[in-house]
Amino acid sequence: MRINIFIGILAVVLLLVGYVSWHLWRIAPGGYKWGALGFFVLWMITFFVGFAITERITIGAATVVYEVGNTWLIAFLYLLLIFIVADIVSLCHLLPKEYLKNSMVGLLAVVGIVTVIMAIGGFHYHHKYREEITVFTNKPLEKELTIVMASDLHLGYHNRKAELARWIDLFNDEKPDLALIGGDIIDLSIRPVLEGNYAEEFRRLKAPVYAVLGNHEYFSNVEKAESFFMEAGIILLKDSVAHFKGLDIIGRNDRTNTKRKDLSEMTTGLDGFTILLDHQPYLLEEAEKAGIDFQFSGHTHRGQVWPISWITDMVYEKSWGHHHRGNTQYYISSGLGIWGPKIRIGTRSEYLVVHIVTDRNKIK
Repeated sequence: MRINIFIGILAVVLLLVGYVSWHLWRIAPGGYKWGALGFFVLWMITFFVGFAITERITIGAATVVYEVGNTWLIAFLYLLLIFIVADIVSLCHLLPKEYLKNSMVGLLAVVGIVTVIMAIGGFHYHHKYREEITVFTNKPLEKELTIVMASDLHLGYHNRKAELARWIDLFNDEKPDLALIGGDIIDLSIRPVLEGNYAEEFRRLKAPVYAVLGNHEYFSNVEKAESFFMEAGIILLKDSVAHFKGLDIIGRNDRTNTKRKDLSEMTTGLDGFTILLDHQPYLLEEAEKAGIDFQFSGHTHRGQVWPISWITDMVYEKSWGHHHRGNTQYYISSGLGIWGPKIRIGTRSEYLVVHIVTDRNKIK
């Protein structure tokens, strides 16, 4: 069954790549046809070959291959959309057909639009949004708390140590009592994280740090990821509960692990303000039924770019933002980092600052 699905997806992808390739060949004027098509195909090959060679070459070379290859995905997506729209508009006789065939004007227009979109998306990715919410509780706390929450850092060949240092500075500026990370700290490979000693940046955080596993920790090597968390001073919660100044912090193993515990097994006897860390925001009703006060999740990236964000909005009950079910509050983060190309279009990279208060008048 899975093989058939994979074959089906691969066939669709090849069909779409063929559609874009044909349009590039068609739109480029005579002497530029092989150049336009060859550049596109070489760029695509870099993406696929990158998965095979990044672990076998130097970190610097792997970084270049990763960033260049993965950026092809965005170029491909928007070339596809532009050519689909152009075909529709042309069929409606609103665009002269000569702009789609042997046209330097057409080629430059298409390349220019894609370049501008990607440049804006790259700039937008590097701006980190600070989301702030205040949550009231009538449960006893040792003190009112400020918590920094983030998910989907995806540290590796593209989000490097210097970028992590910048994020840690942002966290420390909040003077938090606690930091919580909702999974996918590691991207696809643990190698650059270990060789670059990223752990020392996490140790600069001026608050206790709790985290859960995401699906990418399993992709990268979950045993090495767990060792890294220990070295970094990150307390990993795997189907377990930690107690902090009146909070009960429940960390679920990622649903990649099919043997993870039911949420109900971890909530028995808890009487503090409960915060659930669960990387993938499926079955949100489970937290409501278990009486969880606040759930923090990530994973979706909200699709990273439009119009993929429309798909994630359809797949998940809530793919991004603040949400309520009964007495349970949720925040589904679009992620601080990103997988693949460092481009955000119609979505944002963010971290969350949560104030837990016992005075309703402090709710913003």
